[in-house]
Amino acid sequence: MTRKSNNLPADLRGAASLTIDAIVGITDIVESLHYTIAGGPKMPDKSARKRLQGIPGTVYRNVRRITRLAGGVIDLLLEQLSLLLGEQESVGGREVTLAIINGVLGDYLAARNNSLAIPMQLRRHGIALDEEALAEAIQQGNGRVVVMVHGLCMNDQQLKRQGHDHGEALARDLGLTPVYVRYNSGLHVSENGRELAELMETIVDLSAQPTELTIIGYSMGGLVARSACYYGEILGYGWPAHLRKLLIIGAPNHGAHLERGGNWIDVIMGLSAYSAPFSRLGKIRSSGFTDLRYGNVVDEDWAGYERFELAGDQRICVPLPTGVSCYAIAASMSRNSNKLGDDLIGDGLVTVNSALGRHNNPAMDLQFPEGHKWVGRNMRHLDLLNHPQVYETIKIFLS
Repeated sequence: MTRKSNNLPADLRGAASLTIDAIVGITDIVESLHYTIAGGPKMPDKSARKRLQGIPGTVYRNVRRITRLAGGVIDLLLEQLSLLLGEQESVGGREVTLAIINGVLGDYLAARNNSLAIPMQLRRHGIALDEEALAEAIQQGNGRVVVMVHGLCMNDQQLKRQGHDHGEALARDLGLTPVYVRYNSGLHVSENGRELAELMETIVDLSAQPTELTIIGYSMGGLVARSACYYGEILGYGWPAHLRKLLIIGAPNHGAHLERGGNWIDVIMGLSAYSAPFSRLGKIRSSGFTDLRYGNVVDEDWAGYERFELAGDQRICVPLPTGVSCYAIAASMSRNSNKLGDDLIGDGLVTVNSALGRHNNPAMDLQFPEGHKWVGRNMRHLDLLNHPQVYETIKIFLS
């Protein structure tokens, strides 16, 4: 499906700004490596970035200056360029690309006010809902709303896989009204959690009848949902009193091994003066990414810590919301329960214990009731979005 694009100039401007910043950043890395090879310190100096002197230093400074000057006239160039570009583009391709860019660099985009940064919004059928449309949707569902929260590097439309969407199926089978959250998954989970808590209050405020809320969070979306519940309570919002059920699907409640492995690579690369410049490439990944190392859900889990240091699990205990029926669904690529398949591999991204909230420290265990947990066998992470057994389990939990 294609359409005329009203976003093309803004997209190009944002991409150009991001490219300019990337060129400057890579220039820094190359200069740092040049400095080391030219006889700089044998161990990386963390107190200050070293600059080359003389002719080499002048070259690097000019690269940065020229690149930034190009950024100053980019808007004028884009106004002319946009007139020559084609008028059609793939809607899905653009949206998927933006979701990935936000997942990897979303915190940086937001800090720079880059036009590529995705604002949080409530959506349905791929369209953003204003207050009037949201109120109408709530009324049509008699106040029974299920809020769907996507994962890292995703958007709301990607919750539909191979023709199946859990939200649409629940509307058909249980009469729930699905509302989808789109957000910048590169921001800290707690930042998105607070913003989602505010949006949830809007749903209740716009409802003309008693509201019954359910939240379904997939992957990182499960952490964002838990964070929203936490901030909804401590900030005194009214919507937590309307929340009946919370369902978390494939969420890294206690972190993901892949991000922990990435953290080890950061540390190892930084041990040598020759590899240290390249370690900065690994540190491009967003705050949202690094929150997945242990499953951060509140500010205290990351505030005051250097997120690329090997500091261990610093989280505070954030239990499941009280008075809410909470459920967890996990997946394993293994056909049978075993330590290797469940505890190390899991669904390829999240282990079974992490998805079910189990922890060796009883204070950190989320304590989902035994009958509120389910493990899908011979499934990968994305299979959780469309596998028939997963949907049947969701329907049982929410009935």
